[in-house]
Amino acid sequence: MVRSSGRRHFLKSAAFACTAATFSRSSYARIAGANERLKIGAIGVGGRGAGDLDAVSSENITALCDVDADRLGAAATRHPQAKKYADYRQLLEQTDLEAVVVATPDHHHAPATVRALRRGLHVYCEKPLTHTVEEARLISALTREKKVATQMGTQNHEHPGYLRLVELLQSGAIGDVQEVHVITDRPGKWWPQGMDRPTETAAVPGALNWDLWLGPAAERPYHPAYVPFKWRGWWDFGCGAVGDMAIHLADPAFWALRLGGRVKVTSRGPAPSLWSAPAWMETKFEFGQRGDLPPVTLYWYEGETKPKPEIAAELPMNGSLFIGSKGRIAIAHDGFPKLLPEAQFADFKAPAPSLPESPGHHRQWLDACRTGARTGSAFAYAAPFTEIVLLANVAYRSGQTIEFDQETGRILNAPAAEKYLSREYRRGWEITG
Repeated sequence: MVRSSGRRHFLKSAAFACTAATFSRSSYARIAGANERLKIGAIGVGGRGAGDLDAVSSENITALCDVDADRLGAAATRHPQAKKYADYRQLLEQTDLEAVVVATPDHHHAPATVRALRRGLHVYCEKPLTHTVEEARLISALTREKKVATQMGTQNHEHPGYLRLVELLQSGAIGDVQEVHVITDRPGKWWPQGMDRPTETAAVPGALNWDLWLGPAAERPYHPAYVPFKWRGWWDFGCGAVGDMAIHLADPAFWALRLGGRVKVTSRGPAPSLWSAPAWMETKFEFGQRGDLPPVTLYWYEGETKPKPEIAAELPMNGSLFIGSKGRIAIAHDGFPKLLPEAQFADFKAPAPSLPESPGHHRQWLDACRTGARTGSAFAYAAPFTEIVLLANVAYRSGQTIEFDQETGRILNAPAAEKYLSREYRRGWEITG
């Protein structure tokens, strides 16, 4: 095993330009002509990957990869001209590729994405962008170096409800935001968590290449507790509910409030398991002053845990509540912002839209591959966002309140917790060194 080492004017600021990741055309290592179809490889073509593949199928799909032969065969019937692979390391050696879409379990996101970036390929990667904090920092560095078109698969980043929410928050509609509360009902009925590792063995399904599915993870016998989808609840493969849903639900808070820098993170839940994420978890992220923005605390609730009743009364399930000095805003996933108390804002006139309407999350990335246009969830934004979200798991697994410095990537107060910032890779799957 190998161990890897304010407000409205903000829309015009250099910080926004960075998160938008707008690049000049000349900065790309390779770029397609405006009327040419991109040569795209798809890594993971079942489940969420099937949706991503459909969304880019207007392009020239030249390579397909999946560890499940049945899923790979189904995709190949729609794209018979594409070369087929079970191992994406081989796909990424195909010389005519210009871009890749990565839609694998979380533990493969960075190994595939890092290899693609090092080749100078444009990359669309599903959320969470990485499995660990260290991986997020490596991708940040590679993105700055390679300057290709990137997008993390947080489709709701482009939802008009989120765009309007960001505009309201940056316009000062509810004054200085002091607290944000974000909740999801996952895992719950979606997949189990808080389990011990299976000890019994089971026959590997005939279509599944189990060794390649494990990839960078340590060897173990196949078990249906892992595949498909239930992998999200296991530390070796997924990031639990916070990695699944906070990347969606907390996105407008990180965007509008420019969350980052030094942060104190406290998580509580049932006694930690060596193997599986908790059945429920509550996390408090405490951010200090950020330029002209005052300190703010973001609370995360997953599973059965709930906030105090007065917060729960206004907080939509799978949604957010922003508490400011002049009012509150509630929004559900896929919804639109609601100003509270309603009587106070009965005559409120929303600011004119200032964020560009999106052509769609995938189309935005495809356009960027051709022209160097901005993408909303470019890795320059998505990687620092992901590393902050994943600190919830670091604090929970270490059992300590941690103080993290995003500039250095170090935990300032609890050295023993730093082991949870990284992971181990099976030989042949390393991404650093």
